Amino acid sequence: MRIVQRSLQSPEPDFLAAHHRVLRRIYAARNISSAHELSHKLEHLLPPHALAGLPQAVDLLSDALHEGKRILIVADFDADGATACALAVRALRLLGATDVRYVVPNRFEFGYGLTPEIVAVAARQNPALIITVDNGISSIEGVHAARQLGIQVLITDHHLPGATLPEAHAIVNPNQPGDEFPSKNLAGVGVIFYVMLGLRARLRECGWFALNNLNEPNLGQLLDLVALGTVADVVPLDHNNRILVAQGLARIRQSQCNAGIRALIAIAGRQPDRIAASDLGFIVAPRLNAAGRLEDMSLGIECLLCDDAAAAQLMAERLNELNHERRTIETGMQEQALATLATMELDADKLPSGLCLFNPDWHQGVIGIVASRIKDRLHRPVIAFALSGEDEIKGSARSVTGLHIRDALDSIAARHPRLLSKFGGHAMAAGLSLKLADFAEFSAAFDAEVRRHLSETQMQGMLDSDGALWADEISLELAQVLRSAGPWGQGFPEPVFDGVFEVVSGRLVGSKHLKLMLRHVDDECLIDAIAFNVDTALLTALMPQPPVTASQASVACRKVHIVYRLDVNEYRGARTVQLLVQQIELV
Repeated sequence: MRIVQRSLQSPEPDFLAAHHRVLRRIYAARNISSAHELSHKLEHLLPPHALAGLPQAVDLLSDALHEGKRILIVADFDADGATACALAVRALRLLGATDVRYVVPNRFEFGYGLTPEIVAVAARQNPALIITVDNGISSIEGVHAARQLGIQVLITDHHLPGATLPEAHAIVNPNQPGDEFPSKNLAGVGVIFYVMLGLRARLRECGWFALNNLNEPNLGQLLDLVALGTVADVVPLDHNNRILVAQGLARIRQSQCNAGIRALIAIAGRQPDRIAASDLGFIVAPRLNAAGRLEDMSLGIECLLCDDAAAAQLMAERLNELNHERRTIETGMQEQALATLATMELDADKLPSGLCLFNPDWHQGVIGIVASRIKDRLHRPVIAFALSGEDEIKGSARSVTGLHIRDALDSIAARHPRLLSKFGGHAMAAGLSLKLADFAEFSAAFDAEVRRHLSETQMQGMLDSDGALWADEISLELAQVLRSAGPWGQGFPEPVFDGVFEVVSGRLVGSKHLKLMLRHVDDECLIDAIAFNVDTALLTALMPQPPVTASQASVACRKVHIVYRLDVNEYRGARTVQLLVQQIELV
């Protein structure tokens, strides 16, 4: 894995002068060019009016409220879809809607989006208006089926559209042709939040709240959902998304979030007042996603809609159980994937540039995680496939920098018109379906497409670093400064540093985690560090002598070059700085 130093603006902008010296260079490396970009005030949010289709969407919603029509939300089965669904239901009820329901497709039964089959299920509830959240932009047949039944359709989505748009009554998607909204990075939950802002403005103008003796709601109370869905969907955290996430985190830290999110944080053993964006992505979202991966996302949505703390806790406990099941399934699938790679007997330079893996026993709900893990290990685009029918397989794709995976699938569909049954997604993640008999042909086509875009250098793997820290900079103070300076995430990465240290001692935690005591090469101070899921070969090299016990070993002072993040470790009421090691190499 190559370590690449982030490029810096030179000289640093004057407006950064008031910040910690390390934070100044971090902001400069992320191309922050004005103090405005560091403000997370709601007044700096982009206004909704630039979203194409918003007036038509608001017309549909306003009419539905005025006429007391039944509104049905059709959600996606991931965390973005669940938070978007919960937000839509909560917002519409706050705005005075009297009949709001939702349905979420079971991924194993109906697949993704507003399909004709899910329209038939929805029609049993006799809705006047269907609203899709985090899906719908590719649902041409489903929208047609709804219109045939006399059901109005409002699509809210953020996925990239195909050549043809569905004939919905209104579409709000910042990525649709002709849309002038400055940010194209809203998650599905962000899109529906903006639609609700537009609806509230319309209702205010027409005197709806006064006429119906309603208090105009503060939709800011829903930003906890926006923050969770935005981080979970790994969309780029541009300035607008950073505002949404920062505001949502502030509400969570002040215990002003809904009971479901509070219960999910508690079941993970975290304190709400110390939650960071990374905790939403790695702690809360996986528990929520577990429902959609293994059973039915309705459980996750109900948890987010729940206002009773005891009931929310019970649902969070079940979600936690499902997440443990998911981890067990994932571990087995990942081992099978690695075994498959081993049987190929290929050197790294002979691996396919675009790698497709299939096992008839794999779980549909977990293939995306497996693809992501193998992608991280091999530094190349990976698609993991599972059976979705007798003669059909479903794939989940994960990409690397330099390859827009959805566009790559579009190119394959153009070159091989019969191969793909359907596909859709983002730059870094996508889903697709094809015939089992076509797996080998598709694998070759995918590899060829990736080779057209990625060089061998791009597939060697890179770790971006913000450089080295002096010994006096590795402090609790700086760790706390960095923790509060985000929110960090996709497109606005959390600070990562690298440097050479001496290993003073180490002990095994669990079977593969290494707790280290390090000494900075320029200082005598000792620093705690931990490396998770360390390769056993490295453990042997670093600790050549058998451990005295199963959990502890002394090591000779050896120099290592590590890539790490600063973290605040809390143990028995004490707070100390700790290095979270991402890569470790013997010097």
